[in-house]
Amino acid sequence: MTLLQVDALSIATRAGAPLVDGLSFSLNAGERLGIIGESGSGKSLTSLAVCGLLPADLTATGSVHVGDLEVIGARESELIAIRGSRVGIVFQEPLTALDPLMRIGRQLAIVLRRFRGLRGAAIDDAALAALEEVHIRAPKRVLRAFPHEISGGERQRVAIALALASGPEILIADEPTTALDVTVQAEVLDLLDALVAERNMALLFITHDIAVVSRIADNVIVMRSGVEVERGTVRGIVHGAADAYTRDLIASAREFDDALAFGDIR
Repeated sequence: MTLLQVDALSIATRAGAPLVDGLSFSLNAGERLGIIGESGSGKSLTSLAVCGLLPADLTATGSVHVGDLEVIGARESELIAIRGSRVGIVFQEPLTALDPLMRIGRQLAIVLRRFRGLRGAAIDDAALAALEEVHIRAPKRVLRAFPHEISGGERQRVAIALALASGPEILIADEPTTALDVTVQAEVLDLLDALVAERNMALLFITHDIAVVSRIADNVIVMRSGVEVERGTVRGIVHGAADAYTRDLIASAREFDDALAFGDIR
């Protein structure tokens, strides 16, 4: 069953300047697609278009289906209905994604009440379980904390827990490890890998780093200036990229990541 179908997606400014031009792809349950490109390539705008979260000064054409819903042109009430229930999102910087004035436990409680209909002690138990699932070492302490009182790695794990608490079919991860140090980055990637597999979710992973996407995705689309450069399996692209831009991305990543040099790809 196709969970996400994107056909000829184009995004432009009100003045008509193209930012994404004619991108198409689909995702089924259990499939993992990485979209990679430098800043300004249109990869993050694509992820926002999937959820109907594009800024008001941008327009989208083409088609984006989440299940049976056509996202482009949908009413806000229809979009709210799929965010969380069908699509979960993990953003790059959890300190801005989380509410700074609300304790972590309360933020989880809102999600659990809305999407799973839990009340009272059931919310407390589910919130604790959600943090345990993302391997937070002191979940009771974190439930009582405000976002600024926990580490960057803990905040990103909380963001993942919030995205998954509603039980989405599709997970969008937009540069989820960029703000983390290398050790924590690897831990978060391993965590995402395990959770996506366990839940058989479709994963759309946005990144500028082909070494990162090689650890979690099966297929990849390379974008530059809003246009698809090439696509294929991660292994096929890493070991046989056809485009010079892609080869430059790989060469740059190999200077810092042994996984690409020695073929340790998912």
